[in-house]
Amino acid sequence: MQVDEKTVRRIARLARIKITDEEAKSLEGELSGILNWVEQLDEIDTTSVEPMTRVVAQELKKREDRVTDGEIADAIVKNAPVVDDHYFVVPKVVE
Repeated sequence: MQVDEKTVRRIARLARIKITDEEAKSLEGELSGILNWVEQLDEIDTTSVEPMTRVVAQELKKREDRVTDGEIADAIVKNAPVVDDHYFVVPKVVE
């Protein structure tokens, strides 16, 4: 994929990076090279590769899935400036 100077300048503007004309020219080639390398990854057949989160297979720790409120609602809202029935009261910000 070829990147032109207009695209380089747009990327620099979006990234809030100030670049000179010489830097823009050199970045054209660098970004094109990076994108060409990424395109090569599309050529690899990964249909038989299992998704993984780490190199070594590891079983994740599991716990019982149960809902609790922690039974500490009073302690949680103790320092709130305004409370109504164990809920924080905040100013309305959306009309």
